[in-house]
Amino acid sequence: MDRQAQFRAREALIFDVAERLLLESGEMGMTLDALALELDLAKGTLYKHFQSKDELYLLLIIRNEQALLDMVRDNQGDFQARLVFYMLHHLHHPERTVLFHQIEERLSAGAQGLGILFNQLYRIRKQRLRLIIGITDNYLKGIGSTMPVRDYLAAIWSMTQGAASMLNSSFYQRYLGSRDTFRVAVIDQMLAMPQQFKQVKSS
Repeated sequence: MDRQAQFRAREALIFDVAERLLLESGEMGMTLDALALELDLAKGTLYKHFQSKDELYLLLIIRNEQALLDMVRDNQGDFQARLVFYMLHHLHHPERTVLFHQIEERLSAGAQGLGILFNQLYRIRKQRLRLIIGITDNYLKGIGSTMPVRDYLAAIWSMTQGAASMLNSSFYQRYLGSRDTFRVAVIDQMLAMPQQFKQVKSS
């Protein structure tokens, strides 16, 4: 393995371990010292891959966004299969969904020196949205629904984020009953929503 390949492999491992520690310990508990110790690397080695903990967090968010884009590109199923896949990606890992959203909001509000990375994040996200808008538009037209594409996508996003927040809440979890039943109910509601906007055919 050449040095460049070794660098990429080490970076992938760093990101994997950093994400695991972040999800286990939260922002306050995930320190670069703990990350270096877990990886058995010198702390200085970490700085060859990122300049600060905030930069590391944003790189993790970008990596997750790229994975979502790849899912849209690679998933050849119909719209409903893609929707289920997207929602389960978030609802099976609600702690990641909630934490990444909170970190992104914090960083976008005041972090310095991350403009280039935010541009990269938004570029990936726009690519995914362009694909999703086209797929969703074709689906809604195919089933004769008059629901606006953007309204449907906004409903899917807000329902997914809200459900992830509930699944991640130690308080609300006591009132949810079966987590699997809750996931199915939320997804079923999103699948059924466009049917409420079906065109009425005149006789």
